[in-house]
Amino acid sequence: MPERINTYQEFYEFYLDEHKKLGTRIFHFLGILFVFLVIGFVIYTGKERFLWYIPIVGYGFAWLSHAFIERNKPATFKYPLWSLLSDFKLFFELLIGRQKFRTQEKA
Repeated sequence: MPERINTYQEFYEFYLDEHKKLGTRIFHFLGILFVFLVIGFVIYTGKERFLWYIPIVGYGFAWLSHAFIERNKPATFKYPLWSLLSDFKLFFELLIGRQKFRTQEKA
Protein backbone atom coordinates (compact mmCIF):
# COMPACT_ATOMS: atom_id res chain seq x y z
CA MET A 1 0.00 0.00 0.00
CA PRO A 2 1.36 3.44 -0.86
CA GLU A 3 2.27 5.64 2.10
CA ARG A 4 -0.83 7.80 1.72
CA ILE A 5 -3.50 7.84 -0.99
CA ASN A 6 -4.89 11.31 -1.62
CA THR A 7 -7.73 10.83 -4.10
CA TYR A 8 -10.59 8.39 -4.32
CA GLN A 9 -9.60 7.46 -7.88
CA GLU A 10 -6.12 6.45 -6.67
CA PHE A 11 -7.71 4.50 -3.84
CA TYR A 12 -10.15 2.66 -6.11
CA GLU A 13 -7.32 1.54 -8.38
CA PHE A 14 -5.49 0.24 -5.29
CA TYR A 15 -8.75 -1.36 -4.04
CA LEU A 16 -9.28 -3.23 -7.32
CA ASP A 17 -5.70 -4.50 -7.19
CA GLU A 18 -6.37 -5.83 -3.67
CA HIS A 19 -9.55 -7.57 -4.91
CA LYS A 20 -8.37 -9.34 -8.03
CA LYS A 21 -9.00 -12.99 -7.17
CA LEU A 22 -12.26 -14.63 -8.16
CA GLY A 23 -13.04 -15.86 -4.65
CA THR A 24 -12.45 -12.45 -3.11
CA ARG A 25 -14.82 -10.79 -5.55
CA ILE A 26 -17.46 -13.47 -5.00
CA PHE A 27 -17.22 -13.15 -1.21
CA HIS A 28 -17.43 -9.35 -1.36
CA PHE A 29 -20.38 -9.54 -3.73
CA LEU A 30 -22.20 -11.99 -1.45
CA GLY A 31 -21.48 -9.88 1.62
CA ILE A 32 -23.03 -6.77 0.08
CA LEU A 33 -25.91 -8.81 -1.34
CA PHE A 34 -26.66 -10.12 2.17
CA VAL A 35 -26.49 -6.54 3.50
CA PHE A 36 -29.28 -5.60 1.07
CA LEU A 37 -31.23 -8.73 1.96
CA VAL A 38 -31.02 -7.94 5.68
CA ILE A 39 -32.15 -4.35 5.03
CA GLY A 40 -35.05 -5.63 2.91
CA PHE A 41 -36.01 -8.14 5.59
CA VAL A 42 -35.99 -5.44 8.28
CA ILE A 43 -38.09 -3.09 6.14
CA TYR A 44 -40.55 -5.88 5.26
CA THR A 45 -40.93 -7.31 8.76
CA GLY A 46 -40.19 -4.27 10.91
CA LYS A 47 -37.80 -6.37 13.00
CA GLU A 48 -35.05 -3.81 13.59
CA ARG A 49 -33.20 -6.17 15.91
CA PHE A 50 -31.77 -7.85 12.81
CA LEU A 51 -29.90 -4.69 11.75
CA TRP A 52 -26.88 -5.82 13.76
CA TYR A 53 -26.42 -8.57 11.14
CA ILE A 54 -25.36 -5.93 8.58
CA PRO A 55 -21.75 -5.46 9.73
CA ILE A 56 -21.40 -9.18 10.40
CA VAL A 57 -22.35 -10.25 6.87
CA GLY A 58 -20.84 -7.21 5.16
CA TYR A 59 -17.46 -7.27 6.84
CA GLY A 60 -17.45 -10.97 7.68
CA PHE A 61 -17.47 -12.18 4.10
CA ALA A 62 -14.98 -9.52 3.04
CA TRP A 63 -12.48 -10.12 5.82
CA LEU A 64 -12.63 -13.88 5.40
CA SER A 65 -11.80 -13.48 1.73
CA HIS A 66 -8.84 -11.21 2.51
CA ALA A 67 -7.52 -13.63 5.14
CA PHE A 68 -7.92 -16.90 3.25
CA ILE A 69 -8.17 -16.09 -0.46
CA GLU A 70 -6.45 -12.81 -1.28
CA ARG A 71 -4.06 -13.09 1.70
CA ASN A 72 -3.76 -9.36 2.26
CA LYS A 73 -4.88 -6.81 4.84
CA PRO A 74 -8.25 -5.14 4.20
CA ALA A 75 -8.00 -1.44 3.36
CA THR A 76 -10.89 -0.86 5.78
CA PHE A 77 -8.47 -0.28 8.63
CA LYS A 78 -6.64 2.63 6.99
CA TYR A 79 -9.36 4.02 4.67
CA PRO A 80 -12.71 3.02 6.23
CA LEU A 81 -15.07 5.29 4.26
CA TRP A 82 -13.39 4.87 0.89
CA SER A 83 -13.27 1.13 1.47
CA LEU A 84 -16.97 0.93 2.33
CA LEU A 85 -17.86 3.07 -0.69
CA SER A 86 -15.68 0.87 -2.88
CA ASP A 87 -17.35 -2.32 -1.63
CA PHE A 88 -20.68 -0.98 -2.87
CA LYS A 89 -19.18 0.43 -6.08
CA LEU A 90 -17.57 -2.94 -6.90
CA PHE A 91 -20.86 -4.72 -6.10
CA PHE A 92 -22.79 -2.60 -8.61
CA GLU A 93 -20.02 -2.71 -11.22
CA LEU A 94 -20.02 -6.51 -10.98
CA LEU A 95 -23.81 -6.53 -11.19
CA ILE A 96 -23.92 -4.47 -14.41
CA GLY A 97 -20.82 -6.08 -15.95
CA ARG A 98 -18.47 -3.08 -15.77
CA GLN A 99 -16.17 -5.24 -13.65
CA LYS A 100 -15.72 -8.96 -14.10
CA PHE A 101 -15.62 -11.59 -11.37
CA ARG A 102 -12.63 -13.23 -13.04
CA THR A 103 -9.79 -10.79 -13.71
CA GLN A 104 -6.44 -11.05 -15.42
CA GLU A 105 -4.26 -11.61 -12.35
CA LYS A 106 -0.73 -10.33 -12.40
CA ALA A 107 1.95 -13.04 -12.43
